[in-house]
Amino acid sequence: MSGDDTWADAPIAERAPVGARETADANRRWWDAEAEDYLAEHGAFLGDVELVWGPEGWAEAELGLLGDRSALSGATVLEIGGGAAQGGRWVAAQGARVVSTDLSGGMLAAARTVSRRSGVDVELAQCDACVLPFAEAAFDIVLTAYGAIPFVADSARLLTEVARVLRPGGRAVLSTTHPIRWAFPDVPGEAGLTATTSYFDRTPYVEREPDGSVRYTEHHRTIGDRVRDAVAAGLRVVDLVEPEWPARNDQTWGGWSPLRGRLLPGTLVLVLERS
Repeated sequence: MSGDDTWADAPIAERAPVGARETADANRRWWDAEAEDYLAEHGAFLGDVELVWGPEGWAEAELGLLGDRSALSGATVLEIGGGAAQGGRWVAAQGARVVSTDLSGGMLAAARTVSRRSGVDVELAQCDACVLPFAEAAFDIVLTAYGAIPFVADSARLLTEVARVLRPGGRAVLSTTHPIRWAFPDVPGEAGLTATTSYFDRTPYVEREPDGSVRYTEHHRTIGDRVRDAVAAGLRVVDLVEPEWPARNDQTWGGWSPLRGRLLPGTLVLVLERS
């Protein structure tokens, strides 16, 4: 392949409007193609039976965001955007009944492989997190660790669906990229410490194929947007967690690094309860 051919195949990155259907279709294709490589690169960090809330490396066993660990036994739990279901598998190991969902069939195939390897199985379902195929008040807990939230165009609808399937008093714990990161270049070094974009610019990040079709996209909302959407959905905000970068973690993961992590939050965890 010539250098010219390589550049011709490279995605075109931009900030541009993109709708819900186009977002879902593009991200499903992207994660289907990326699933095996993603796990090869990050699987050891995430573990097979572990709930890691973000690239900082904090696990649920350390933070206890789901509540009393003993109460997980017998609980009904839904994981959305579960990828290979590592988080759902950890909750299942505590005695919960778990369904782990993902938009991508490729990621669910990877989940089945990890379940066979680990010996811990969970029920799997392929679905859009904005259109959950479950009855109202079906679950005690809904969780996601970096799944679904940034990959849908209408995160307000996602939170409405989360509230719908939670029983009254049920808890949702949802982690995602910290919104402040959208104001900075997504690079791990010094260049990632200078804001170059307005925090208030909610225009999606889009990667396009050379023919102009959408290859991949993420959607930005401010912290205020997240809180308002949660409250509008009937969810009470219990906590907003911004995990600090632990000294033990010397790994770089995309734009996350010890350098940036010491100065800027990288992850936001919404801890919510249904009213």
